[in-house]
Amino acid sequence: MVYKERTFFGTDPGDAAANQPADLETRVADTLAAMRDIDVSDVTVVSRGNTIVLSGFISSLEEADRAVEAATSVEGVDEVINQMTIPEMQT
Repeated sequence: MVYKERTFFGTDPGDAAANQPADLETRVADTLAAMRDIDVSDVTVVSRGNTIVLSGFISSLEEADRAVEAATSVEGVDEVINQMTIPEMQT
């Protein structure tokens, strides 16, 4: 009997699974979580294809910029949409 190499619509099944939106979200979230100098515990990562949407709360504009830069650096991310907000200081 002859066995053909498994493919998923002409693609190696492992390659197809690696390109799923949930995988991209996880890789971006892991990258952000590894950043020790900013608090991203209130930031949500959502993938729309190869576009990442960051939403939620972050402490400062500088931290938001660093989060966007880190998310952009993840392989497979084409665009990052920043919807994060900075809570107003309460007095």
